[in-house]
Amino acid sequence: MNVLVIGCGRLGRRLAELLDEHGHDVAVVDSEVDNFRMLDEDFNGMTVTGFPMEMKVLRTAGIESCDAVAVCTPDDNLNITISQIAREFFNVRNVVARISDPGREKVFKRFGLKTVCHTKLAGDAMFTALTQPWDSREVTFGTATVAFHVKEADRSWIGQPVAKLPCDPGETPFGLVHADGTMQLSAGRKDLYVTDNDRIVFAMMID
Repeated sequence: MNVLVIGCGRLGRRLAELLDEHGHDVAVVDSEVDNFRMLDEDFNGMTVTGFPMEMKVLRTAGIESCDAVAVCTPDDNLNITISQIAREFFNVRNVVARISDPGREKVFKRFGLKTVCHTKLAGDAMFTALTQPWDSREVTFGTATVAFHVKEADRSWIGQPVAKLPCDPGETPFGLVHADGTMQLSAGRKDLYVTDNDRIVFAMMID
């Protein structure tokens, strides 16, 4: 895709670098030229300095041939205005805007705009980390789905090699999560042993 990223702060830079790494054509607009110096030295996209509400700046950045626009400035009001310009004036259908205030999501939706609210995302992530830190997860790769779940190490497992731990049918040990939060993958290793306060991650093909 040809993607225009508005705003080269931490979020805009990260998004632009990810898009570039995945082979998309990326242009980044920011009013502060110094922000572009923070981009990864391997970044291959285009940078345009200027106020992003100016039509000339947007045209220079290639908005007229864009497949998508991501509006990532820290100003909710600026983001909604630029998003509307991208959709209504330049007819870009795929527009996603960052917002900080969850209460403004309804305003964006009334204009048919997609939003990402980092305040809500961070709140949801912290809630999960506090209340459900070891919930099971399912991950799909192509047409295959793998289920991961975590068990606290039984006292009898301490000192035992991970590769020889008892498993449910179809399961295999995937790795260890230590008390300090670090993780070691099993990957068939015979020299990985369970230590005190470890949790073991088991994997199972379910589809």
